[in-house]
Amino acid sequence: MNNQATSRQGEKSLLTGMFRDRESTEGAYQSLRDRGYSDDDINVLMSDETRDKYYSDGDSALEGNKALEGTGAGAAIGGTLGAIIGGIAAIGTNVILPGLGLVVAGPIAAALAGAGAGGLTGGLVGALIGWGIPEDRAVAYESGIREGGTVLGVTPRSDEDADYFENEWRTNYRGENVYR
Repeated sequence: MNNQATSRQGEKSLLTGMFRDRESTEGAYQSLRDRGYSDDDINVLMSDETRDKYYSDGDSALEGNKALEGTGAGAAIGGTLGAIIGGIAAIGTNVILPGLGLVVAGPIAAALAGAGAGGLTGGLVGALIGWGIPEDRAVAYESGIREGGTVLGVTPRSDEDADYFENEWRTNYRGENVYR
């Protein structure tokens, strides 16, 4: 019997994966949308540079995702962090983390913003660990994001969805470090 699968039964764990190019990222993102997940369900983490390089043309499957809208609707994490965390969670917008050069959208945005309140001195790795991502995976994600990759994450609604996305992301979209 697979102890790993047994320990996951009934759990709602975050499924995450790293994608190294726009085509892979958009395919994986669209696979989530095709199964009924909305932008409010989908976590997106990328660098400012990646957003500007791959998604500034307005012609993207991720176009509607708030991570790609820039800072107009978002919030810059800074001295007034405490005042904006509630607003971020309420409107589900993106967060720009200037000290880290990251764009974050989805449910994880408010959590990372909260981590910022405590001082994001631990960087992205510390914030991801705080979100429940194991340290080795958080380190790999940080490195991948710095190299132009994008991390997608979702809390699957069922084991069937989790299995589907794990397989889909690895097989069809060249996902790396795909785990739940």
